[in-house]
Amino acid sequence: MKLYYDFHIHSALSPCGDDDMTPNNIINMSVLKGLDAIAITDHNNAANCEACMELGRRNGIIVVPGMEVQTKEEVHVLCLFESIEKVKSFGGELDKHFEWIRNSEELLGRQLIFDENDELKGEEKRLLIHSVDLNIYALVELAHMHKGIAIPAHIDRKAFSLIANLGFLPPDLNVDALELSKKTTLEKFIGKNPMYRKYRFLSNSDAHYLYDISERDNWLEVDEKDIENIFKKLRRSNKEESK
Repeated sequence: MKLYYDFHIHSALSPCGDDDMTPNNIINMSVLKGLDAIAITDHNNAANCEACMELGRRNGIIVVPGMEVQTKEEVHVLCLFESIEKVKSFGGELDKHFEWIRNSEELLGRQLIFDENDELKGEEKRLLIHSVDLNIYALVELAHMHKGIAIPAHIDRKAFSLIANLGFLPPDLNVDALELSKKTTLEKFIGKNPMYRKYRFLSNSDAHYLYDISERDNWLEVDEKDIENIFKKLRRSNKEESK
């Protein structure tokens, strides 16, 4: 069966995310868009995942907890996990490699943490949009150690992407999939980069505003619509392409 997804959504915890990207607004928009599953992937932090997951359970939306991590090479990587416990464990290890720099709200925006009623629980004062002290290999290994999956983000872009920053995709890098931005298609990308044909590809919104969240455009073929089958489909042992 087809599971319609968007696995790259920022909440208002990301300083670049709109303040309207609250848990209820994100879930309600995902319902309106007809999605089956989404992932909350704020920069280097997962503090809004739990509220979104609870609201997802109430509204029939699978919410995958995760984050978008920026490596030492300034490559963005989606790290997705099967449970809130696993993403918290991963985040605890990641914090050991993350320098504490104060966020500049005037320049970059606030970093807001909400409960399931969209009540403000607090603000993250540490700047979230900078690199962790881990290279791409170490980050992928850390995600896998915590039973997660690692997906280099928007690899077709000219900034913060694996191919733009490294110049190529290392063949010994055990990523689970590759993400394309909405600005290209799989056919166009493979036409220019046939050497990457063997990889699984996902297309996500990288939503920072509610209207950016994907329509029912992209899907995985799964046996059952649950988080276990999503991860069974996406893990690196299974490279069959998604649409």
